Formats: sequence, structure tokens, C-alpha cells
Amino acid sequence: MAQIRNFSIIAHIDHGKSTLADRLIQHVGLVEMRLFHDQLLDNMDLEQERGITIKSQTVSLPYTNKKGELFELNLIDTPGHVDFSYEVSRALASCEGALLLVDAAQGVEAQTVANLYAALEHDLEIIPVINKIDLLAADIERVKEEIELELGLDSDRALLCSAKEGLGIGEVFEAIIERIPPPQGNPQESLSALIFDAYYDSFRGTIVSCRVFDGSIRAGDIIRFMYHDVTYRVEEVGIFRLKLEQRKELSAGEVGYLIAGIKNISDIRVGDTVTLDEKPLSKPLAGFKEPRPMVFSSMYPIAADEYSTLVDALAKYKLNDAAFIFQKDSSAALGQGFRCGFLGLLHLEIVQERLEREYDQALIMTAPSVQYKFLLKSGEQVTIDNPQYYPDPTTIDRAEEPYVRLTIFMPARYMGVVMKMCTKRRGLNSQFNYTTPERIELSFDIPLAEIVYDFYDKLKTITQGYGSCDFEYLDHRESDLVKVDILVNHEKVDALSFIVHRDNARPRALHICERLKEEIHRQMFKIIVQGAIGGNIIARSTINPYRKDVTAKCYGGDVTRKRKLLEKQKRGKDRMKMVGAVQIPQKAFVSVLKTKTD
Repeated sequence: MAQIRNFSIIAHIDHGKSTLADRLIQHVGLVEMRLFHDQLLDNMDLEQERGITIKSQTVSLPYTNKKGELFELNLIDTPGHVDFSYEVSRALASCEGALLLVDAAQGVEAQTVANLYAALEHDLEIIPVINKIDLLAADIERVKEEIELELGLDSDRALLCSAKEGLGIGEVFEAIIERIPPPQGNPQESLSALIFDAYYDSFRGTIVSCRVFDGSIRAGDIIRFMYHDVTYRVEEVGIFRLKLEQRKELSAGEVGYLIAGIKNISDIRVGDTVTLDEKPLSKPLAGFKEPRPMVFSSMYPIAADEYSTLVDALAKYKLNDAAFIFQKDSSAALGQGFRCGFLGLLHLEIVQERLEREYDQALIMTAPSVQYKFLLKSGEQVTIDNPQYYPDPTTIDRAEEPYVRLTIFMPARYMGVVMKMCTKRRGLNSQFNYTTPERIELSFDIPLAEIVYDFYDKLKTITQGYGSCDFEYLDHRESDLVKVDILVNHEKVDALSFIVHRDNARPRALHICERLKEEIHRQMFKIIVQGAIGGNIIARSTINPYRKDVTAKCYGGDVTRKRKLLEKQKRGKDRMKMVGAVQIPQKAFVSVLKTKTD
């Protein structure tokens, strides 16, 4: 165990985590140069396309130090985006130390601070690393000052490196061995292993990633999953290289995988404890804090007969994404589906794309909403995340919506435009402090519904990419909320309803009406699209009908002849309107989510 080190790389988005992981893998010679490509650990197409890490990935690095001693370094690469912070917390639970990367040009940003606190909660050894020192804009002295002031770490012990150019990689390896403590544990005790990830393989069943704290596990052992109290026989154990590498056993302190022919997906739970059936633990390990979904949206299959395949796909996907939750739901417009919970809008996008690509699902998602609380006059309190279950307005005594503490890091010159944007979105109690003379930290109490939609994109736009933000849930506060229904030819489309603050009801309803006007096909009769609060119409757009020129054959005579033909046409259109149904195309449900700039 003295030769093992378990560590993670944590940082803000785009500070070079995946690039540093690539250099570490290259340095120990795990991959041949002809097979090398950027983002080696990001094995999803989505990660390669977007240039971001979505899933934490593990790799075991064999490293020989200057004294000739061989070490096994288990690296867990983590995402940087705020929506995937639950992946970071799970990775940290398996480690004894972390490399905290800071960009030499950008300095300390929002997720740098958030990830540092997450690492300190797990009592990890932190090694600050200043990356991208090869950039022309690099200001190492300023970044060292920020590490001291904002992170409270000793900047003299910070390592300097350039992951892109491969500078300082040897020093990083030596620091990992010297500063990060080896894992503690007793190989002779009862087996206790923590599941920190899992995924489904159609040939081998569920493959479980775990960290062994005590005891050891080998093929042939009968293991027990403590949460569901089920037993399985282990078929194979091993460690993560760039592929799975089989071993005879996994012992205390090691990070690896186990395969036990697990076909029943519901038996596995991330955060569960694995122990031996013949010599079980008295109580399970602490596990992880349950992630709290912030954004809710309904998911429906495009074809009704694909519902059963969607059920299967969601169960397999849930195994690999512990923060995703779902329950059955139905809609008059879209049929049977699921109400799903996500950590943010990017998380929602990624889930949708992964289900479409990896599980071959064709989906419709409804407009995202957050969780509202309503105190009724009867004294009962109801929590609602789906506009379909909005209570009768006459019975509501008080409505509450979730507020979050939003922290924004940015250059001081953007303070005016960012404050204007936050106050426009009902931000309160603004506080700011200058972390350095040029950089500012701004915090607001702001409704979650206001930042869920397109806040992050707007912030990046107005700060020219220099702004970064992080948020944490505060509480629910009283608010003037209304439910807006969308009507097409006087019929409600339940999948398009939404709950919103009264001040924003008309602009949002107008936006949706205009979008639907563009998407719904013209008919032989007039189609009216309306937004309404109860019986009060607040927005409207009209889709004009196709019209045949019935007066073309009238080339003279009295005007009453023309009028008679037009009246006859009008009566026909009214009759058609009564029996004609309006088909709303599938892409219309998606288009209402997009802003004008999209």
C-alpha cells in the first residue's frame, strides 16, 4: 500500500485537466504515439466534439521515481462544469489527494473555489498547480497572489507546468509521490469497498467501479451489495489502464472494477458498499450526498410504441449518471413519458444527446422548469415541478420559488453590464469584493428560474468569455407566480404550459406564440395561437390560411356576385375550422426552448 497513490485533478472549465491527464499518460508510456489523440480519457463522442469532460474517468499509471521505486498512481480525471460537480464529489471520495489546476492567464475562477471546498470536505491533500505558463498572457505572480488570497493555499509550494508543451510533468509526478499520503486500510479485515461509478455492457452486464478500503476481493468470491441486500459471484476483477486490465485480486487501497454477471440493473446503486457474504460488515460506508435536481423537464418518445425501449434505456443510463432522476408522466398532447430531474440545462442537453446517440432513442423534451412550493388556504403545502399539477388559483394562499446564491468571478471592467443583467433577472442583495485590483467577485440572491434558461450563455457573451459563475441553493421565497397556458385554436396544449413570475409572463408567452407561428403548418382555415393566464388572454399570433381566389371567374357584372362567392368561401372555412384538427409538429416543442439569438 505504501506504493499506491490515489489522486484527482480538479479545476475550472478549460484550465487544462484533460490535457494534463494526457501528458501524465504519455509520460509513463501507457499509449504508443501512433495511437495517441487529445482527450484520451474522454471516450464519449460528445466529450470529443464539445471539448469538455462529462464523466469522471479512472486510469492506473505505473511510475518509477528517481530512486527507481515503482508506484501505482490511480488518477481520476474530473469534469469542470458546474452541472457535473456531483461527478467531482464522487471522484474525491476515492482519493487521498488532488491536483488543483489554475490557469496562468485566467487565474482563480468560480469552479476553482467550489472544487477546492469539495476537496477540503473530504480532507484531501491539495497540490496547487499553475498550468499554461507558456502563454503570452501568463501572469504567474498575480496568480500566486490569488492562490494565497482566494484559496488560502501556500503559493510557494505551487508547481509550474504547461500541460500542452509537457513542461514540469516530472515535477508533478514527484510531488504526487512526496506530498499525497498512501491509502490507509487493512487487507486482513472484512471487505469494504465503495461503488463510485458503474456502466452497462450488453455482453458482460454491469461493470462496477469501486475503491477498496479494507480487505481484498478476487474472482470466485460471493459478494453482497448492502443497500439492496443482494449477493453475486465475482467473475473478474481488475484495474483501469486505457482498457480494462484483469488482475488476480483488488486489495485495500486500490481502485478498480469488478464484473459479477449483474443483469438486474436496479441491484446496483452508486454510493453503495460492497462486502463479502460470508464475513459481512456491520454497517455500510457513508456513501455520497444525494444530488439535488434543480431543473425538471418531461421526456416523451416520438413514437408511442417506443415507450418500452425508452424505459429500458433510462434504467441503463441511470446506472452511469447518479444525478439523473425520472418518474412516469403522461400528457394529452404527447402520450406516455417521464418527468426527469437534472442538475442544470447543460446536464439536460447531455442526457438528451446521450440517450439519442448511445441508446438510439428519438425524444421530445418539454420546456424546463424548477420546483415551486404552494401553500394552500386549507393549510396544506404542495411541491410542484410540472405545470400540469398547478393548483386551482383560488385555493392558493402563497407561492414560493427557489432562490440560489450566485457567485460571479470576472474582470472589474464588466461589473456594470453584469449587475444590470442580474438586477433585470430579479437579483437581490448584491455584494462584491475586489480579489485583486483588476478582478472582482460579485454575489447575488437570484431566483433559480432566471438563471436556468440562458444565463450562462449571456454571461459569457457580455464578459467576452472572461466571466465564470457558480451557484448554491439557498431557500424558497415568496413570489407572484402564475401558470401560463398555450392554446392552439382555443385548445390547451398541456406540454407547452409553464409557471413563471407574473412580470415575465407576457414576454415569454409572446415568444412562444411567435415560435409556434413559424413552426405550425398553414391550413385552409385560420389558426389562432394564444397565451393565457386562466381566462385572460395575454399574447396572440395568427397563422393565416391558404386562400383560393374564388372570384377569378367574375370578370364583370354586379359586385354582389363577388360578395356572394366570398361569403360562401367563408362559411366553408368556418365549417372546416370546426372539424379540422391542428397537428403541432414535433420540432415545435423544441423550438420554443430556444431564444431569439439561437
